[in-house]
Amino acid sequence: MKTNLLKPFTFVCGMAVLLSACTGETKTTAATDSTIADSTLNAALKPAGPAPEWGKTIKPEMQVVIEKLNSYGDKPLETLSATDARKNHTPTDAVMDLIKQNNIVVPAPKVDTTGKDIDANDGKIHLRVYTPKKGNGPYPLIVYYHGGGFVIANLDVYNASAQALAEQVNAIVVSVAYRLAPENKFPTAHNDAFTAYEWAIKNAVDLKADPAKIAVVGESAGGNLAANVSIMARNKHIMLPVHEVLIYPIAQADMNTKSYKMYENAKPLNKAMMSWFTEKYLNSMIEAQDPKISLVNANLKGLPPTTIITAEIDPLHDDGVILAEKLSAAGVKVNSKNYEGVTHEFFGMALLVPEAKAAQAYAADQLKAAFK
Repeated sequence: MKTNLLKPFTFVCGMAVLLSACTGETKTTAATDSTIADSTLNAALKPAGPAPEWGKTIKPEMQVVIEKLNSYGDKPLETLSATDARKNHTPTDAVMDLIKQNNIVVPAPKVDTTGKDIDANDGKIHLRVYTPKKGNGPYPLIVYYHGGGFVIANLDVYNASAQALAEQVNAIVVSVAYRLAPENKFPTAHNDAFTAYEWAIKNAVDLKADPAKIAVVGESAGGNLAANVSIMARNKHIMLPVHEVLIYPIAQADMNTKSYKMYENAKPLNKAMMSWFTEKYLNSMIEAQDPKISLVNANLKGLPPTTIITAEIDPLHDDGVILAEKLSAAGVKVNSKNYEGVTHEFFGMALLVPEAKAAQAYAADQLKAAFK
């Protein structure tokens, strides 16, 4: 996957929203224009053409990002080897190029970053640790898992999300470079995710973090991993995360849901890509029904309070909705919010896409309330 040394995506969120203590409650909110941050900064971002057929409701800023991504002329990911797919441009590349072209000011970072390699089964996992410059700790701790279908992407591609969480929550974030498929097949990524969580617990004090205030966050494949970390912590009788934020998570194997059908040809994620990711990560397609992949088949009882964020124009939209329903039925407190007019991968685009800025603030508010 083509990578950049990313500049920071930083925004300060508003006051924390107190979470309800009612077990089993599901609170679902559709984010409307009134909840979206001011987009004056992006007034110059105008689409060059009409809305795509697969996304007639797409917001202008989101469409500009997609148009920029299309302009690179990359071959469809699902036609490539994993090695070549990782060389394709990413939505992050599109965002960074648009920032440069439009002379958008990128705020100075409010965090310091360090790298750390830790031992895993038959290998190493690289971690990137974001530490706030403000305060002396102990800080809350967030273990973050990036997306990419278990096959592509890396810490640089998802830097904006991890950094925004560290800055807005004023927390240490440990971003996990779990090993990718097809070089490392299922369940390597899942085991690496839990190994990193265990490491974070054991090393929290050395990181200047509060070991009693640890949450997990993940996007897409990373959302699946974050939920699995909570399940594994419960099963192994170690400390549960105090909260989990799952952003458009992979949660089930049925690629014939309503959102899969509606957004079969969407960008930057489509149905063909999801099939390609599945084939690359799993040893056989039968494993798609494994509860680690199909979270909706897992025992979800006793998991921590959960926040689920979905995007309207996303094949995985219904995955998040179904998972929220299953968690609530299992007695887990769930808050969820859908953002209209945006696509998969929107969460890290806060410098350009108002819905991303709002979603980051929402996630930060949920985490800050959980850490209280």
